[in-house]
Amino acid sequence: MKRIDLIKVEHNVKIGDKCEYKEPNVTEDCMFYVDGELIGFYLTKMPEKMCKLADLANAEFRSKNVPKSMMARAGKLRALQAGKTKEEANKIDVEQFSTILGSVPPKALMRREYENRSSVHAVKSAQTFIKAMIILAKESEQLIKELLPKQYEQQIELFNDVPEKWRFGNLFTSSISNYNISAPFHRDAGNIVGAVNVIICKKFNSKGGDLHVPDYNATIGQQDNSILVYPAWRNVHGVTPIVPTHEGGYRNSLVFYPLKAFKGLK
Repeated sequence: MKRIDLIKVEHNVKIGDKCEYKEPNVTEDCMFYVDGELIGFYLTKMPEKMCKLADLANAEFRSKNVPKSMMARAGKLRALQAGKTKEEANKIDVEQFSTILGSVPPKALMRREYENRSSVHAVKSAQTFIKAMIILAKESEQLIKELLPKQYEQQIELFNDVPEKWRFGNLFTSSISNYNISAPFHRDAGNIVGAVNVIICKKFNSKGGDLHVPDYNATIGQQDNSILVYPAWRNVHGVTPIVPTHEGGYRNSLVFYPLKAFKGLK
């Protein structure tokens, strides 16, 4: 597998800035190193069992079985940002929605004063989706154990004070599925420092939706059934605009992440 040494570069990107469209410059299976330390990896295609689980989770998520938080349609704007003509952009209008599973931290601004489990877990029709995602999380953990054994042991130790009831798998607390959602530049400051996230991509007839890390000028071209394991707390990063190339095109990300809000709880 290719080794990529990530080297810091100068940039003017700030948290909250829009992530513009960029052609990927990381497109092969690779291991990421920073100052000689192995910190993550990218596979253009997961093992077959994981691909099948991702296909199932994606199909269930896109169905009426799973409750979703809907967002405004913004396909035309993203298309223009990606260099499409007005005529081409007018033909594009995509839905955006997301669903959170696992543990949800308190947020005073949203009048959510206590940590809890996602309400989706109580929805009977969503159980196939939930089971597929939990198994997919555990399969991701085994891949981390195989390719990043030191990271795996470190994350197990970091979870020693995270109670079982707040876990999603063994190395994560939560999961989110983002359908056609690109993200402005941000850092996952709520994550456990020293832990990694998992981003699994489902992509059909679309371009973009790639992770860009300006600190290293790295744009990781997330393909269908690809997996990216990366410490999202470490750097500012964003997701490039998602542009359908044909009618019905989309990009869905299945993400597993570890929140520090659940360390030390009962």
